[in-house]
Amino acid sequence: MTSTPPNRPGLQSRILITGASSGIGEALALHYARAGTHLILWGRNQTRLDQVAAQAARHGATTETLALDLCDPEAALQALRSADDNTPVDILILAAGLGDIRPEGELTELPEQVKTISLVNFTTPVTLATEMARRMITRGGGNIALIGSVAAFHDLPIATAYSGSKAGLARFSTALHAAMTPHNVHITLVSPGYVDTPMSQRLEGARPFLVSSRKAARLIARAIGQGRAHLMFPWPFALARLLEMLVPRPIAHRLLRSAEVRQSASN
Repeated sequence: MTSTPPNRPGLQSRILITGASSGIGEALALHYARAGTHLILWGRNQTRLDQVAAQAARHGATTETLALDLCDPEAALQALRSADDNTPVDILILAAGLGDIRPEGELTELPEQVKTISLVNFTTPVTLATEMARRMITRGGGNIALIGSVAAFHDLPIATAYSGSKAGLARFSTALHAAMTPHNVHITLVSPGYVDTPMSQRLEGARPFLVSSRKAARLIARAIGQGRAHLMFPWPFALARLLEMLVPRPIAHRLLRSAEVRQSASN
C-alpha cells in the first residue's frame, strides 16, 4: 500500500475506485485526477496502481493505493471500512470485474471459473455497495456507481457466469436505488458495451461499436454527476436489448448459441 496524505481542509471530493489499475477503472481515475481530489485506488497489481497514482498526482490529485484480491469479500469489506474511517468517501465506483467464456471443447464453464467470476462481479461489489450506502446515509448523501455490462440483459450460453453475475449486479443496483433515493444516496448502474480495455482485447473477432476507455470514463463520470439511475452505452446496445425482448426466447437462444466467440489467453 502506498499513500500521499490528503490535505483534508481543501478537499473537494474523495473518490474510491476498485479495478483502478487498468481498463475503465484506470480511465476513471485519470478523468477525476485534479487538484482538490483525493483518489483511493484499489486493484490487483500494485505496480500498475502506482503508475496510475503517479499520473494522477501529476494532475494535482492526492492518492492512496491498495492491492487486494476481490475474491475475498471479507477482506475487501474490512479494507473499505478502514479507508472510509480514515477518509470519508464521497463517490464509490465499483469498476473491478472479470470476464471469461466457456473453454473451447467444454460444454460448460469450469466451476472454479464460475466461483471466481461470481465473487468479483457480484458478491464483493454488492457487499461493498451496501456498507458504503449505510455510511453515506449517516453523512447525508453520496454517490455509488456499479459497473455492469450490457451482457446482463442477454442470455449468453458461452458466458453464463459473466452474464449471470452482471444480471444480478444490475438487479441489485436498481433495487438499491429504490431503497436509497429517499436518503440522498445516488446509485448509478453503468452497462457498457465493448470498451477498449484489456478484457475486451482478449476477445477474438469483431467488437462492434467499440468505445475508448477515455470516452467511457467521460460518459460514466457525467452520469454519476447527474445522479442517473442507469447509463447504457453505446446506444445500439439499448436497441439490441429491446429487440431481444421482442423475439421469442427459444429463437433468441438459438441465435445466441450460433454466435462464435473466442478469446486469447489471460494477460
